Amino acid sequence: MDKIIQITSGRGPAECDWVVAQVLKKVLEEAPVYKISATVLHREAGQENGTVVSAIVALQGKEVATFTASWLGTIQWIGKSTFRKFHKRKNWFIGIFEIEPQKAFRFSEKEIQYQVMRSSGAGGQHVNKVSSAVRAIHIPTGISTVSMDSRSQHQNKKVATERLIQKLQEAEKEQYQNQFQQVWMNQMQIERGNPIRTFEGTDFKKEKKENKNKKERQNGKKQIRDAINR
Repeated sequence: MDKIIQITSGRGPAECDWVVAQVLKKVLEEAPVYKISATVLHREAGQENGTVVSAIVALQGKEVATFTASWLGTIQWIGKSTFRKFHKRKNWFIGIFEIEPQKAFRFSEKEIQYQVMRSSGAGGQHVNKVSSAVRAIHIPTGISTVSMDSRSQHQNKKVATERLIQKLQEAEKEQYQNQFQQVWMNQMQIERGNPIRTFEGTDFKKEKKENKNKKERQNGKKQIRDAINR
């Protein structure tokens, strides 16, 4: 199953934006080890050079669940600010969240099922006796529309199809809005502690070992290290 993740500084300072950029590099470097394809769908640059406020990455591959589990959560970086020389803070946190993939609303007449039925309502006896109303159903999503505007079955089929396309476009727009809301909420939900991974140093190469009680998270990271050392 494919996964989409967001790496975000959570509206943190420039130092956190710098950490996002480094973690994004790490994710893109480790993905091939698991034979996973990683594609950056969106990248929001920070105010400082080489920084990233937020990045959305699509992951594809058989081991995507294990790989994603080894990253989801809080990422900690221990180091001195690269932007404020005399700043005392040495612990910086960012978050990685999973985003619900969007359903594809691609229109194809092959995916539409039409049902003919008798019209109801205004139109007199003739309308009620003739099966001229048409229901158009988009099979992948179950979204449907009905047209009984005309006495012509052909015309109702055309109108029902047009309404269905419009309804699919509205559903797609709503999904984009929901996804945007989810991304925005992620900015507020970063836990300042209990990191799944901790890095140290300005080169971002040294990774601090996690606590032994985090079995599931450690298993994912161990598999990555084993694959790298093969």
